[in-house]
Amino acid sequence: MTDEEVDLVFKALADPVRRRIVQVLLRPDAACCSDGEQVCACDLEGPLQLAQATISHHMKCLTLANLVVGEKRGRWVYYRLNHTTFRQAASWLGPFGKTAVEPAKAAPPTVRRRAA
Repeated sequence: MTDEEVDLVFKALADPVRRRIVQVLLRPDAACCSDGEQVCACDLEGPLQLAQATISHHMKCLTLANLVVGEKRGRWVYYRLNHTTFRQAASWLGPFGKTAVEPAKAAPPTVRRRAA
């Protein structure tokens, strides 16, 4: 991932509403219009208790970060997670979860003697 892509992903996931949306998309309930892994935008309003305009704003941020893919069908948009981007973000974070390496031991300070 490029630095810009990493910035977009973490900026998108920094918002608690967007994290809730991602959780809903991860485990979609059987709703009136949803189709398998794809969730209709209309089916997000109920579980999130948000207005359609608010959901659209957050979905735009998630889509720009490439975390979510939207497919327009008629007047509705169906969303699904982009698992590839989540795997790339997890891979980027991987080195931060490893055991810290002990810093190199500093050489003991040298004592200088004053000239007599």
